[in-house]
Amino acid sequence: MTPEINAHALDTLFHAARTHSAWLDKPVDAGVLKQIYDLTKMGPTSANCQPLRVTYITTPEAREKLRPCLDKGNIDKTMSAPVTAILAMDLEFYNYLPTLFPHTDAKSWFVGKPDYIYNTAFRNSAIQGGYFILAARALGLDCGPMSGFDNTKLDQAFFAGTSIKSNFLVNLGYGDATQLHPRSPRPSFDEFCKII
Repeated sequence: MTPEINAHALDTLFHAARTHSAWLDKPVDAGVLKQIYDLTKMGPTSANCQPLRVTYITTPEAREKLRPCLDKGNIDKTMSAPVTAILAMDLEFYNYLPTLFPHTDAKSWFVGKPDYIYNTAFRNSAIQGGYFILAARALGLDCGPMSGFDNTKLDQAFFAGTSIKSNFLVNLGYGDATQLHPRSPRPSFDEFCKII
């Protein structure tokens, strides 16, 4: 049985955590970026397929490469973030299944099935994106996830000639809480859920 985490941990991950768009001038250590992935990969994916691929944008040159891919409203907050993570999916993830899921021939489930490959990669990389955000928060970082960018342009800029396609972006750093808007409403359980 998994023990319940305490209220402080729940606040760090959910209740007090916010989506940030403004950042303190404080760098993020590369070791923390590695820790985020090392936590993320421990979350479950179907057949342990692990399709997520992460590219951390940290240099001025890489930021400028990213800039033309962004929607206008996301440029300033992304250019000022200490790190932007491109969360992407590898459409050839199944080539790793003999190692990652060795007790059966899971690779054969995917070969020659492009729709199944895409749906599995998209779904599971998005799930891993959720783990990624929680891992970053658990390690003391703030996050600004977003999908306001041109996937095709970004893929050409960063992943041309590969089997990798972008899913979404996450700005990372230490957020400036003085720039936060009031938290937007959240729906109640009864509005959006049912037990049958």
